[in-house]
Amino acid sequence: MSSVLDGVDQRTQLVGQNRLELLLFRLSGRQRYGINVFKVQEVIHCPPLTALPHADPIVRGIANMRGRTIPVMDLAMAIGKRPLASIEDAFVIITEYNRSIQGFLVDSVERIVNMNWEEIMPPPKGVGKGNFLTAVTRVDDELVEIIDVEKVLSDIVGTQVDVSEDLRDEADEESPIRILIVDDSSVARNQVKRTCEQLGMTTLLAGNGREGLDMLLDMVRDGGNIRDHLDLVISDVEMPEMDGYTLTTEIRKNDHLREIPVMLHTSLSGVFNQDMVKKVGADKFVPKFNADELARMVRETLDEHSRQ
Repeated sequence: MSSVLDGVDQRTQLVGQNRLELLLFRLSGRQRYGINVFKVQEVIHCPPLTALPHADPIVRGIANMRGRTIPVMDLAMAIGKRPLASIEDAFVIITEYNRSIQGFLVDSVERIVNMNWEEIMPPPKGVGKGNFLTAVTRVDDELVEIIDVEKVLSDIVGTQVDVSEDLRDEADEESPIRILIVDDSSVARNQVKRTCEQLGMTTLLAGNGREGLDMLLDMVRDGGNIRDHLDLVISDVEMPEMDGYTLTTEIRKNDHLREIPVMLHTSLSGVFNQDMVKKVGADKFVPKFNADELARMVRETLDEHSRQ
């Protein structure tokens, strides 16, 4: 199964073209799920697992792989479904999210599909706030659900979202800093929102790049400059309809938007992202999620682009 990821380095060329590749898999039942290949390190048959006393039952155990100890989580349980009945024939998708390595136990892994982000749509509004979907799409005329892994990890592991006291600022009531946060994950969106609000800043929220761009264009519909309405955009990279790289490119192409600073904030890691930040004209790249680091980068970016 590791061969399914052969040539992943070549796939980096898809990023910045509003494209992605999804690894399709199933849990228990017929429903298909997907995960961005960029977050997958490898796919293996489930190795022997060592149980952890007092661990969350979703963590089925730890695996020792090439000198690393990796927690393996039952993804079906994590999203509220029945646990996998047997793990002997199951697979583990090894991923890197938010600077940590973890494995997700799944029943079967199918194949990789190449898609455009415009084909990836937000989940239906009727699914409610407690769901674990970040997006949906269709493959072979079947619905594919893309899981909000950041929400899964936040529920299991938790995330520190408080900014250190020495980094906090009091709001400037006469001229508050205004920030647009663009992220399809409700958990990630609220983490960034809480961080910025602890710095005394006001926030606007958008659920994907297309929605964020529409909000920006509305602000300058009268022909004004975006800096009269907003001070900073903080955007995720992976989003349905329009990714963060494409959003940044569109901002830099528009005469009324191009002056706004843009920070890209993503659970994707690697040197490649730094190169893409320069290519599309973003100001900073910040890996998710460390509240103090994000706060420092926000301050640094604003200082570099102080309002005229």
